Amino acid sequence: MLEKFERYPLTFGPTHIEKLERLSQHLGGKVELYAKREDCNSGLAFGGNKLRKLEYIVPDAIASNADTLVSIGGVQSNHTRMVAAVAAKIGMKCRLVQESWVPHEDAVYDRVGNILLSRVMGADVRLVDEGFDIGIRQSWEEAIADVKAKGGKPYAIPAGASVHKYGGLGYVGFAEEVRAQEKELGFSFDYIVVCTVTGSTHAGMLVGFAKDGRERKVIGIDASFTPAQTKAQVLEIARNTANLVELGKEIVEDDVVLVEDYAYPAYGVPSEETKKAIRLCARLEGMITDPVYEGKSMQGMIDLVNKGYFPKESKVLYAHLGGAPAINGYAYTFRNG
Repeated sequence: MLEKFERYPLTFGPTHIEKLERLSQHLGGKVELYAKREDCNSGLAFGGNKLRKLEYIVPDAIASNADTLVSIGGVQSNHTRMVAAVAAKIGMKCRLVQESWVPHEDAVYDRVGNILLSRVMGADVRLVDEGFDIGIRQSWEEAIADVKAKGGKPYAIPAGASVHKYGGLGYVGFAEEVRAQEKELGFSFDYIVVCTVTGSTHAGMLVGFAKDGRERKVIGIDASFTPAQTKAQVLEIARNTANLVELGKEIVEDDVVLVEDYAYPAYGVPSEETKKAIRLCARLEGMITDPVYEGKSMQGMIDLVNKGYFPKESKVLYAHLGGAPAINGYAYTFRNG
């Protein structure tokens, strides 16, 4: 589905799928849980899901003759860390807008984790006191204009790389990669669980798995706490991506499965249940999830297993999208483990 698109390799290759044996047994052994380790996909600044997207965006950035990647996220954005890493890798400058998307006031929040790594990699980091929104942000547009005004040649990458015209392609590739791995494993996954916020990871998977009729088996766990906006954005990105890859079938609203029960109390703020899921996964599997994204999707998957959402003997693939550096910004929360 992606043969006609240029790709700039930033990842090691296909990511490993591992069985979460101890977690599966802890939850009663009714379903088999697996994780696809997107968090271990590259040597670039701890990797993560954004690199799959950026592999299809970088060729366009290079062709545009830009000299500066300009992007945006929250203070502990995984995406902006990855943009900073890619800029360093391809020899471009990087301007990052880091908005106050999370009502979290840990004393070291803006000095550790993702934002620290972005600074170490040489990004020009600008903190902006604006609240959370997955849409196009004025502060980002102003940053693009400022780079131009100072003689630079900006290349604009939106939050999460999501509403970029090529933002969904990487996770179409994820689905194709899973299909190849399923042949080696000797079985197919019944469900794929993914964290959903800005939407292109979920949208790309939806399109990729639509090729074999599994679009509604992609279960998005909302972590945005703005689910209506998120669902609409996933649908729009999925439709645009389906047209790009010439899927040959229409993506409809019901194809976007988004579970809205786990994003509370706010974007980036972990509930007690999220913290419990983070600890459980860490202590049973040694697998680290973060308080913003993966902790909430892990919480969601665990709860759905306990509620019998997945039929007995289902094989469920958890997409671990990365983001572990952000846990450093929650040092007080996890000070006792």
